Amino acid sequence: MNRRRSLRPPSWLPVDPYLLALIGTVALAALLPVSGTPATVAGGASTGAVALLFFLYGARLSTREVLDGLRHWRLHVTVLAGTFVLFPLLGLAARGLVPFVLTPPLYSGLLFLCLVPSTVQSSIAFTSMARGNVAAAICAGSFSSLVGIVATPLLVALLMGGGTGGFSADSLLKIVAQLLLPFLAGQALRRWVAGFLTRHKKVLGLVDRGSVLLVVYTAFSQGMVEGIWHQVTPARLGALLGAEAVLLAAMLAASWYGAKALGFGRADRVAIQFAGSKKSLAAGLPMASVLFGARASLAVLPLMLFHQMQLMVCAVIAKRRARDPLPEPDASPVVARSAARPPEDRAAMADGRAGR
Repeated sequence: MNRRRSLRPPSWLPVDPYLLALIGTVALAALLPVSGTPATVAGGASTGAVALLFFLYGARLSTREVLDGLRHWRLHVTVLAGTFVLFPLLGLAARGLVPFVLTPPLYSGLLFLCLVPSTVQSSIAFTSMARGNVAAAICAGSFSSLVGIVATPLLVALLMGGGTGGFSADSLLKIVAQLLLPFLAGQALRRWVAGFLTRHKKVLGLVDRGSVLLVVYTAFSQGMVEGIWHQVTPARLGALLGAEAVLLAAMLAASWYGAKALGFGRADRVAIQFAGSKKSLAAGLPMASVLFGARASLAVLPLMLFHQMQLMVCAVIAKRRARDPLPEPDASPVVARSAARPPEDRAAMADGRAGR
């Protein structure tokens, strides 16, 4: 029995099975890349898969939940600022690593990683594990995904420009057609399809992941045909991992201590740290296929590595946060309810009680 347990990976080292599937897909693309007519068919299927993904994103996002979450607007603005302001600034600062540490294509992928929205599922899971504000993490992740549909392509155009090797007016039209319009269609049809999506949640989850795997296979297969993988060496990959470790550490520290400086309580700080320091693999992969074309494989490599790194590090942090002593609950039910409110709401309640 003890021998079996010793063969298991430690609990603090989560290995995402989906990431293993992605690695297997990359290996398949390396061994059996498609070209010619099959590549055209695979590209068309990939385009349809991306549109389906964003239709499902739109249909699942509850407009009511988003509106309810606006009451905690300071927290959401803080998360968005970390995701779409601080992350990109750090990505731009990493430009100094080129060409001595990172090649230009790997740096482009690192910068793209800094521009994609935050993840939802793992942010919620780690916030819950650390006994943080789960409702805020849900809304923050949803807002980030929603804003990212517009913000990420605009940031790519502004900060990367022609360096993407594929961003142009044509790419902008593809973004609107493949990302924004399907998302809006999902929102418009949510009233009629939400029940179906809920009843078939597991099956549609497989559709989601299968669609992303198809996108990854098409992108990496095209990269193999173009021969761009000759630009990556083990030393460069090691340097990329080091740069990403510094990036993640900087964002974890900035989100935690920055939230403290802004006056957020412990539960909100937990949500801000986990939602503000992560990047979404599920959203970034389809966007990269639209924005980068043949160079999408190198563009998403940093994101795939960062995805596993953030899972491992945040799992350790969440378990340590779970052992933090919590403040003693107040006997008054009014005060207990107000503890979950934003700081400005609690101050207003205190002023109101003082005036009575």
